[in-house]
Amino acid sequence: MPFTHRHLIDTEALSRADIEIILDRAAGYAEQNRSKNKKNDKFNGKTSVNLFFEDSTRTRTSFEIAAKRLGMDTVCVPVAQSSISKGETLLDTALNLDAMQIDTLILRHTQDDAAQLVSARVKAHVINAGNGKRAHPTQALLDAMAILRRRGSLDNLTVAICGDIARSRVARSNIRLFKKFGADVRVIAPDYFMSDDFNALGVGIHTDLKSGIAGADAIIMLRIQHERDGLGIDFSKVAQNYISDFQLDHEKLKAAKPDALVLHPGPVNRGVELTDELADDPEHSVILEQVELGVAVRMAVIDLLLSQD
Repeated sequence: MPFTHRHLIDTEALSRADIEIILDRAAGYAEQNRSKNKKNDKFNGKTSVNLFFEDSTRTRTSFEIAAKRLGMDTVCVPVAQSSISKGETLLDTALNLDAMQIDTLILRHTQDDAAQLVSARVKAHVINAGNGKRAHPTQALLDAMAILRRRGSLDNLTVAICGDIARSRVARSNIRLFKKFGADVRVIAPDYFMSDDFNALGVGIHTDLKSGIAGADAIIMLRIQHERDGLGIDFSKVAQNYISDFQLDHEKLKAAKPDALVLHPGPVNRGVELTDELADDPEHSVILEQVELGVAVRMAVIDLLLSQD
């Protein structure tokens, strides 16, 4: 089946078939990335621009590596030193970059609908690298790929997502993706990290970690996003209770399936959401596999979008 999307804004717009196409293409790139020659010239002469309004290590670097391994020229716009600091709007910035005849625009922004607004106005293919609290589609895709490679299938899994749910774009994109494969998806958090919009997403709501991960195939742990809008709570006053109740360790993991996978989108705040022992346990933790597969997934997305031109 053809991949017909011009942009990648969220997993919500992707069908199950679209996701399978992306992951199948990514599987080939994962093999290429482990070979001696990691680069091809498929898109030689094309240009990819990273426009990140938020700090990033894994996402920004993997998008840059992905584009370079496809033979593209890459540019990372230093937002703090750009004309945005002089008052230029996001849309004007995007339109000016687009006027330079770029081919892909990788956008991370604090605004929930930033990628959608920009994609409606530019000729370049827009890939959402994380917008506000709404969406982070490539993170959900690489999470799915990490699970698929260990499990062999994405069908009818039990997936638990635990942590700062209210402010998590990763949670929202993952829910939309895994539900397309018939998953039983649960979100786990104390009341102050919950959000009413999850009731409409068809997920189980849990305020107890052990009941939330009971029988889970995969558990996605989320960090506390202190840099985002406050939730009306001083986390320092509840931090010890949060760690006691919601930090995942080997003992609490026993409530899940014996071979349960533990994921984390990073950065990991060790000693808060995960113990060191579990984060580094190769039997359960696939955190570094997620990072590796992020390059392959982003290569696949760029490839599928540009192949339409």
